Amino acid sequence: MRKVVEGSYAIAQAVKCCDPDIISAYPITPQTHIVENLSQMVADGELKAEFITVDSEFSALSALVGSSAMGARSYSSTTSQGLALMYEVLYNVSGLRMPIVMTVANRAMGAPLNIWNDQQDSIGARDCGWIQLYAENVQEAMDLTPQAYKLAEDPDILTPVMVCMDGFILTHVYEPVEFLDHDKVKQFLPPFKPKITLDPAHPVTIGAFADPSTFTEYRYLQQDAQNKALGKIDTIAKEFKETFGRYYGGLIDTYRMEGADAAIVTLGSVIGTIKDALDEMWAEGKKVGLVKVRSYRPFPVKALRDSLKDVSSIAVIEKDVSIGNEAGLTTDLKAAFYNTGMKTPIIGFTAGLGGRDITLKDIKKAGDKALAAAKGPEAEFEFLTLRKEIL
Repeated sequence: MRKVVEGSYAIAQAVKCCDPDIISAYPITPQTHIVENLSQMVADGELKAEFITVDSEFSALSALVGSSAMGARSYSSTTSQGLALMYEVLYNVSGLRMPIVMTVANRAMGAPLNIWNDQQDSIGARDCGWIQLYAENVQEAMDLTPQAYKLAEDPDILTPVMVCMDGFILTHVYEPVEFLDHDKVKQFLPPFKPKITLDPAHPVTIGAFADPSTFTEYRYLQQDAQNKALGKIDTIAKEFKETFGRYYGGLIDTYRMEGADAAIVTLGSVIGTIKDALDEMWAEGKKVGLVKVRSYRPFPVKALRDSLKDVSSIAVIEKDVSIGNEAGLTTDLKAAFYNTGMKTPIIGFTAGLGGRDITLKDIKKAGDKALAAAKGPEAEFEFLTLRKEIL
């Protein structure tokens, strides 16, 4: 069934199809409409779940630590300062290997206060042990939701997942989406059957104290699960295609990479604009391709090396900045190429911070700089859309 709906409503419908037992969230712009819709579904009896109203985002995720420990399929969503308020609990959830799925409606971090879109919030949480998957459009964000649960609840993975979608640009846009069929989702996503739960009849300890003799091994097991997820993400994406007919490329996806001289690497909703810009560049005889990162954590090192091995230079465009260095995806991509013998220049561009438009002109500028970088880059990192008259 195809409908024109708001992005947030589409996500709520996807969550509903996954049959969560517990939903706990605190409203914050631009995430509010997701949980508002879910709350209404629960109140109307459309969704048989418990909706927990809490006093903060810290409480929202803390409540799900309890529900997940009891074996309940659990869901939340948040954004920006709300995600920051969850920070301590993010580590608890991943360290306890709880397969919670959370939609992150990406929004800028203050100060100064800003409610528009960039990806500083989730990129800032990249080291908390959560899998991070980034959606290009509403349909992909919707389809990633059951895939995220299937990944998180896999006995070999048992790792929480953030489905990241750009705030307002995707959460509040109205566009046609193909709704998920509830019965098909049930076939695709089996019921959650954890091996270990809190049960008074069978007492266990969850989250015990770990001294230096055991702590490292816990972190190793988390790392191992992320490494295993690299293969599972693509497998699950292909299984989703078999059931629903839609496939997004697994760990990464590419556009116009065959015969490209240079490439742009990015993630999120800016991909649509980049594709339009590249079409214009190819028409001008400038062969620049695109590599879309869907899985930021685990980071798909091999897939990126393989997809970029034939280009002479790379530009990274991202909506975040690591103050005092460069930006997250740029740093990770450079690390992926280190010690490979590939001497491909990589230029990082921060753009779109605080919701600033990233235009076709901006993207073509980055593409031109990537092409020129084959002869030696002028700089390794810059703010692409900087307004110098304000400085």
